[in-house]
Amino acid sequence: VQLVESGGGLVQPGGSLRLSCAASGFTFSSYGMSWYRQAPGKERELVATITSTGGGTNYADSVKGRFTISRDNAKNTVYLQMNSLKPEDTAVYYCHSRFRNLWGQGTQVTVSS
Repeated sequence: VQLVESGGGLVQPGGSLRLSCAASGFTFSSYGMSWYRQAPGKERELVATITSTGGGTNYADSVKGRFTISRDNAKNTVYLQMNSLKPEDTAVYYCHSRFRNLWGQGTQVTVSS
């Protein structure tokens, strides 16, 4: 039972990244999924959530209009498309499932010129 994130990296302001989170060991399609982030010296914050079917999404005000959460239940994967990135988006991004309050290991996103 695990979540494995990928896709982080270094990007210039205004750039884009797509994060992926691959799930295994549980019935992925039965659970809502979320992305969180934690910047240095700050608390972990909720970035986006998606329902089990993908029919409903919610976003933090700070990322609305720039980030898009989606999922492919056939691939057991949830995505976070991040556009128009800003330096303040720099953080470790974590995938989370409501199944057993499961967390991934995190992937670093750094936005800098």
